[in-house]
Amino acid sequence: MRWTWVAGRAVLAVAVALTALAAPAARPGGTSAGTDRRGPLTLVTGRDLTGYLRGVLDGWNRTHPGERVRLIQLPDTADEVHAQMRESLRSGSGRFDVLNIDVTWTAEFAGEGWISAVDPRGLPLGDLLPAVIETAVYDGRLYAVPFVTNAGLLFYRKDILDRERMAPPRTWDELATAASRLSRKYGMGGYGGQFLPYEGLTVNVTEAILSAGGSLVDERGEVTADSPRALAGLSFLTRGVREGWIPRESLGHKEENSRLAFQSGKLIFLRNWPYVHAMASENGSQVAGRFAAVPLPGPAGPGVGVLGGSNLAVNSRSRHPDSAADLMAYLLSESVQRRVLTEGGLPPVRESLYLDRGLAGRFPWLPALLQSVRKAGLRPKHAEYEQMTLAVAAISHGALAGRVSPAAALKRLDRELREVLDR
Repeated sequence: MRWTWVAGRAVLAVAVALTALAAPAARPGGTSAGTDRRGPLTLVTGRDLTGYLRGVLDGWNRTHPGERVRLIQLPDTADEVHAQMRESLRSGSGRFDVLNIDVTWTAEFAGEGWISAVDPRGLPLGDLLPAVIETAVYDGRLYAVPFVTNAGLLFYRKDILDRERMAPPRTWDELATAASRLSRKYGMGGYGGQFLPYEGLTVNVTEAILSAGGSLVDERGEVTADSPRALAGLSFLTRGVREGWIPRESLGHKEENSRLAFQSGKLIFLRNWPYVHAMASENGSQVAGRFAAVPLPGPAGPGVGVLGGSNLAVNSRSRHPDSAADLMAYLLSESVQRRVLTEGGLPPVRESLYLDRGLAGRFPWLPALLQSVRKAGLRPKHAEYEQMTLAVAAISHGALAGRVSPAAALKRLDRELREVLDR
């Protein structure tokens, strides 16, 4: 399958898709054809904090009494979820039939042979956001289906910017100027993100590098971290810490730390995921009704976010792969995807929902997110991604903390990424 890159988004080449994606996918799990490939299922996921999944699965169970789904919830931290899924899959267990996996795990799980290729017939791929489909592709084949998407947004104190008669920043210079001036005037932090050395920092750094026109690994799989454009991206973040408009305490922040800082009135600007909007609008939030969100800024205009979210995949050891395939189609249905948004507070993958005026009125971040997802880039797709992100986060944090220059950090990162990819 060939992907054509146009204006920062991936578009499936139609002529190739009709032949490559329409081919029946292999079903390593299960027995011979017939009813033996159907039966009860388990769906494993990280913790469902809103509880919407049980209601969604109740709808399936009422109409599929012989193929009932049992929900297995793992802890709510990505590292623990990955570790438990990986341990089960490596052992050859068929305990988990359908897996709700982070988009960055698709390549690893497919490369190890733990998940089956997906037959796309019967799936509503035509209504899915084109960029999100790419997260489910490995080695030219579809190995999962997108379920929830995500892209970073810039949250800002609308009340303060309105008072100062300032528009939300579209460029890095506008962000730096506003964050610096307003943080001094109001005694608040200027710009916050996720800068602790973990996956969140990899995302923040990758966004900055992509926005500058660089990359860590290019479309051919070549390491490109040591480049002038990558340096421009990392230098934007290190400049913020050095000049003080990124507070140093942000170097210890994950998503929730940074959300709480913004929600308690300690930050003017925040890079985070769309879930922040609902939580910062709740009773008790010091910024409820006083903030808004726009796409992330870049060097000369809107920047490039990184796609997040999760994909659904079928365990190659599943005894009931046909039932699993039908469950995934159900979870992609318009009615379920609407509930993903309205009950789960999560961004759906069906593009038509973003164009629904009623939903946009209830979820004012949808238009900005649609713009961001359409333009978003991907983290490197590689079976050794977990080792790659450890290197990116650790080395980038050293640059942000001022222990090493951005140029030296990227030279080291380039070497380490090459070592990982050469294994």
